Amino acid sequence: MEQHEEEGRTFMQVISEKYSPENFPYRRGPGVGVVVPIGPQGSPMKDRLNLPSILVLNGCGISRAGDQGEIAAFCAHVMELDLSNNKLRDWHEISKIVSNIPNLDFLNLSSNPLNEAVLEPSCAEAFSRVHRLVLNNTQVSWNTVHTITREIPELEELFLCLNEYTTVSPSTVSCTTLRLLHITDNNLHDWDEVRKFGTIFPSLDTLVMANNNLNAIQDAGDTLRRLFPNLRSINLHNAGLQQWEDIEKLTFFPKLEEVRIRGIPLLQNYTNTERRSLMIAHLPSVTNLNGSVVTDSEREDAERFFIRYYLNRPAGEQPYRYHCLVTKYGKLEPLAEIDLRPKFHAKVEVHCEEKVEQVSIRLDQTVAELKKQLKTVVRLSTNNMRLYYIDKDLHSPFGPEEMTSYSTRALYSYSIRDGDEILVVPKTK
Repeated sequence: MEQHEEEGRTFMQVISEKYSPENFPYRRGPGVGVVVPIGPQGSPMKDRLNLPSILVLNGCGISRAGDQGEIAAFCAHVMELDLSNNKLRDWHEISKIVSNIPNLDFLNLSSNPLNEAVLEPSCAEAFSRVHRLVLNNTQVSWNTVHTITREIPELEELFLCLNEYTTVSPSTVSCTTLRLLHITDNNLHDWDEVRKFGTIFPSLDTLVMANNNLNAIQDAGDTLRRLFPNLRSINLHNAGLQQWEDIEKLTFFPKLEEVRIRGIPLLQNYTNTERRSLMIAHLPSVTNLNGSVVTDSEREDAERFFIRYYLNRPAGEQPYRYHCLVTKYGKLEPLAEIDLRPKFHAKVEVHCEEKVEQVSIRLDQTVAELKKQLKTVVRLSTNNMRLYYIDKDLHSPFGPEEMTSYSTRALYSYSIRDGDEILVVPKTK
């Protein structure tokens, strides 16, 4: 019994228990599930099983397939299968399951211990009908990935997140069908590794590689056009990009329309308005930035803002895009110094117990974001501080105004000005 528990359970054991008549006594609607008679009397599955076409068996302790004939009998209609967080460590057992589900389109094997499993090409043939494959947090080797992409002739989406990749191994055979590669939360810092995706997946439409801390985009324009001729969407959230030249490189992807790029060092010192305007102006072909559609009027406003932003800079600091936009709009006059919008920065005195320090704060951030900024100043965790705003010219009879962090209220709504005070009080236990 103990040995059986260590080995885990079979796929058929789990579905016979989860979808038994006791749990699903009624017939499902058309296309959602089936009621199938079984063979010999006395079967542990009794009279029937009620299986949906989307089968979710995550975290069930599955390590083996079980009776393949029964899998074929009960799963012929299954189109999506979630086997994440199980104990599958042998590709042969997985292939026994998949080969008996002829209509399988989507397979999720995330968080199964497959890091040491070897996938033989003959075994990988079982996956030939799968279009979408999820291998997050499995630490599968690149050899395994390449075997899969060679043997799945119509693979369109591949998920390889949380696999601790620091490098990418090239493949001798390109996978021309893959449209989406989701490879977030790895350690692909170097563009020399990322550029290999262009050769391995030449038809790539969407590349999602957030949280990889990519440090730069180093290829020249002609190379980028050749490597990623079909790339329409890219996600570079939390990359390590520090130069506007890296943003300009994105313009060389000939079909790029959608860019998601937040949390990069380059944009840290800009306001939210400046970030979006400068990004839009740098990326003339992008129609969707960080999930928001770029309208024609927003683009024109951003491009005019861009010209004025660089207007009085030395020629050596004016980017190539500036000269393109001057050709389009001419050299614009600076806007009149009448601005009814709130200020975006203020220098305030931060008081915490006996300590007083001058701090420059962004006024478009929330109170919660301000707490994060002040952590290093007052040496308190964000959960252990209460903030109060004190207007230098207005002494309220009610005392300082507490700044609550549970709302999304921006700091400028407090009318904070230079010289005002922020009082930080440690929470009492």
